[in-house]
Amino acid sequence: MIAPEGIPFLAGAMALAAVLSLVWPRTTPATIFGVLLAVFVGWFFRNPDRSPPSLPGAVLSPADGRIVYAGDNPPGRYFGEPGKRVSVFMSILDVHVNRAPVSGRVVSVRYHPGKFLAANVEKASLANEQNGVLLETPDGHRIAYVQIAGLIARRVVCDVVPGDSVRAGQRVGLIRFGSRVDILMPAAASLSVQVGDRVRAGESVVGVVQ
Repeated sequence: MIAPEGIPFLAGAMALAAVLSLVWPRTTPATIFGVLLAVFVGWFFRNPDRSPPSLPGAVLSPADGRIVYAGDNPPGRYFGEPGKRVSVFMSILDVHVNRAPVSGRVVSVRYHPGKFLAANVEKASLANEQNGVLLETPDGHRIAYVQIAGLIARRVVCDVVPGDSVRAGQRVGLIRFGSRVDILMPAAASLSVQVGDRVRAGESVVGVVQ
């Protein structure tokens, strides 16, 4: 399955491949490039099914990728008090569809313009262009995830608005071409990952809030 945002890119890549094959009917590096580009675009915008675990209080990773930070987080834009943060870096090879870390209600969606620093550096959490979504679970816990643009990523897609209800593992957006997602949790949360771990959106548990 391909994410809807990828369809225009895939159509463009396929059109380019068709034009190159018409201009150069025989197999050439140009036509091979066109075909490979179309295949890569379709693969990049893949949207695989995921099966969230049924673990009480689980906070799921909203993105595929590698953990670049897991620890304490000071008060900031989305949480007015100290808490915990897990940061997931998505390379260009990872699935870029984002998924809800918990079930609950969307309290707020806040966009902040900013820079396009490499997403795997610590200061990207505050300096880069980003979109923060605050969720409230049925138990009253507040969890936020922040979609952060990176050096190559220039488009953050958010599928939810305040008042929406989401379920854990549900698709909630996408970031194009390499980026980062931060998960913010209350201070009482226990983290389940450490720096260097690989995680999958909608399946990997990054913390537990009870």
